[in-house]
Amino acid sequence: MYRLLIDKLEEELEVLETEANDVLTYSEKGMRTSKKYFSKIRKLVINNGFKNEEDECIFFKKIKPHAVSKLIYYVRLFNIESRRPRSSRKSQKQFLQAEIDKLQNYFNENLEFYHYYRRGSTNLDQHFFLRRKANLRLHPDTIHFVTDAEFSTSHDGSVATIMAYDLLIVYLQKQVEELKYKQKFKNSETKKKIPKVSWTRNKVDLIELIYALHTTRAINSGNASINEIADLFERVFQIELGDYYRTYLELRSRKTNQLKFLDHLKASLAQRIYEADA
Repeated sequence: MYRLLIDKLEEELEVLETEANDVLTYSEKGMRTSKKYFSKIRKLVINNGFKNEEDECIFFKKIKPHAVSKLIYYVRLFNIESRRPRSSRKSQKQFLQAEIDKLQNYFNENLEFYHYYRRGSTNLDQHFFLRRKANLRLHPDTIHFVTDAEFSTSHDGSVATIMAYDLLIVYLQKQVEELKYKQKFKNSETKKKIPKVSWTRNKVDLIELIYALHTTRAINSGNASINEIADLFERVFQIELGDYYRTYLELRSRKTNQLKFLDHLKASLAQRIYEADA
């Protein structure tokens, strides 16, 4: 039940971000959507509980943080983008880099647990991710554990924060790269007119294709960066891809059909060849 709700949350957020062009608008919608699913998941836990401690550990280590991380991500994203300077590229880059440093500081301040989580350690999970076995001296996330003991453990909030900050850092780094390269690409646009064509699938499919081309080194013998390939497609199709780094992370987190567009391409071409030879 919980994983199904997480999958539905991912689907709604994916649609939201591909359809919205304004970061503040989709941040607000993302907050509302994440909060809605968070409430549904909490209600299920309160009503149904868990079969055993192993299931409880898995939920509070992997499932709840996944939902909460989305809420943290959109709240912080809205806060950052609403304060972002609208002046020179230099001012924007300085602001964005300062925000990246703040996020990195969280990892440094919680280094012991950060390494525990990153290494995939499990020996302290019963202390970190069981509601009734937490040692208050071991963890930083005491507020939620005390105020909502039925739906909080000592460290599920810390995991959610790490996941959210990972996404934010990727987003901010991508924004910095865009500021560096956008003017360069604008000045070096080819004089030859590009035919007016439009991408009629969703943005996620195009991003999947871009990463496939980059991974297979199909453009410039692998010397073209993701930014360059994405910028090329944005200009060719006159489309704003938005935070394609984050979309790539979402593709990786899919439980099934991670590469559904590429699978569709392969199947469609195979069918065409089959019909032509028939």
